[in-house]
Amino acid sequence: MAFLYHRTIHFGDTDAAGVVFFANTLAICHEAYEESLIAAGVELQAFFSAQSVIVPIARTEADYLRPLAAGEKIRVSVVPTLVSENSYAVRYEITKLGPPEKLAARVRTEHVCLDAVARRRRPLPPPLAAWLALPG
Repeated sequence: MAFLYHRTIHFGDTDAAGVVFFANTLAICHEAYEESLIAAGVELQAFFSAQSVIVPIARTEADYLRPLAAGEKIRVSVVPTLVSENSYAVRYEITKLGPPEKLAARVRTEHVCLDAVARRRRPLPPPLAAWLALPG
């Protein structure tokens, strides 16, 4: 089952044309990602400040299906999947709430777990592994 994150589009999310700037779509997805981790019991401050491991985004892709403007309400679904012992992908669907509801964007990110010093792949830390193991 997907984690669902609800949000209002803010004026600061938009560009001169009055629609969400493409890079801000990724920022909104990252907000939803963080909220899904919190909902799964991951302590964000401890996780993101860990000195031994980093989990950068190695790849991203997005399809922008319709514009989003300030004041509009959206729902972001977050569906993580394990790719390997040291990587995972997260699929997002951003839906403009209605009526009618309309799919506005599809985004996918791939993350890889690295040793912070050696910069070599390492197994996912237990909090991430537990998050990925949640029923989905």
